[in-house]
Amino acid sequence: MNDSDDAATQTPSPARATANPAPETTIGRTFEVPDTMTAPPRTDAEVPDYARALGLPGLADIHVHFLPQNVLDKVWEYFDNAADNYGRDWPINYRYDTDTRLNIVRELGLRAIPALTYPHKPGMAAWLNEWNAEFAAAHDDVIHCGTLYAEPESADYVPAALAAGAKLFKVHVQVGVFSPDDEVLDPAWRALEEARVPIVIHAGSAPLPGTYTGPQAVANVLAKFPQLKFVIAHMGMPEYDEFADLAERFDNVYLDTTMFAAGYFSSPAEVTPAYRERLAGLEDKVILGSDFPNIPYPYVDQIAGLAALGLGDDWMRSVLWTNGAKVLGLD
Repeated sequence: MNDSDDAATQTPSPARATANPAPETTIGRTFEVPDTMTAPPRTDAEVPDYARALGLPGLADIHVHFLPQNVLDKVWEYFDNAADNYGRDWPINYRYDTDTRLNIVRELGLRAIPALTYPHKPGMAAWLNEWNAEFAAAHDDVIHCGTLYAEPESADYVPAALAAGAKLFKVHVQVGVFSPDDEVLDPAWRALEEARVPIVIHAGSAPLPGTYTGPQAVANVLAKFPQLKFVIAHMGMPEYDEFADLAERFDNVYLDTTMFAAGYFSSPAEVTPAYRERLAGLEDKVILGSDFPNIPYPYVDQIAGLAALGLGDDWMRSVLWTNGAKVLGLD
């Protein structure tokens, strides 16, 4: 998941000729939910009605990407070569221009739209933060996001981003190839802890293991900064139980559902009874995440896959809205 080396541009590219409407999900047809649960949606168009049927004002998706266009082009190029990079195809399901993608997530029911960015090298995070500030200022419903890299400058640009109004951060350990417990990040973590700003952190070892991926470095950071509000991306895939341990141990550690049980990396039927039981007990710690637009299936598959776990409508209400709204300050 490599980013561009070039400076950011804010000019969106036109919609790609290869873009196609999201197909119907297959999950809802394959995996049934208990009769006591609200029937899950089968298409993106049905998602808003499903949320309303649950009594929700919308969706609180904490894991959505909007990037400078030249950076996004590089990310999409990487996924276009996923057969070589990951050993399997990864077709981008929402390969549209910026305005179209914003309208899609609005129509899905997102009440606030994250614009998560992440650097892959030193000297990149500061200008990504500048782009994030400008992008959020241009769109009232976009959450002002920030990011960081393990570099001395993070001690200055993270507090600067917070002072400018950043409300959500993204950290990508595998792409950045740095350890979150690197002491150079201590001032940044301290600033984020004091600000109580959530950080979506991709530290799990999937889809590719990295030099610094895994739960231990995250645990080390939390031992030093126990009030950090970490949201573990992808439920910590594949180290599910180890990251669930952290969510149970620390009040401000959450798990996001991105690509979990959506039928690409795992299906609901593959989730073990023991882990389902853990998820039931973590009802107030699991937050909807999607990875929109860089997903190889329609958005609805994430919703339908979670419903097919059979954990009940109350659990779905917590995951789709209550927990994310609380962490993002939407309630």
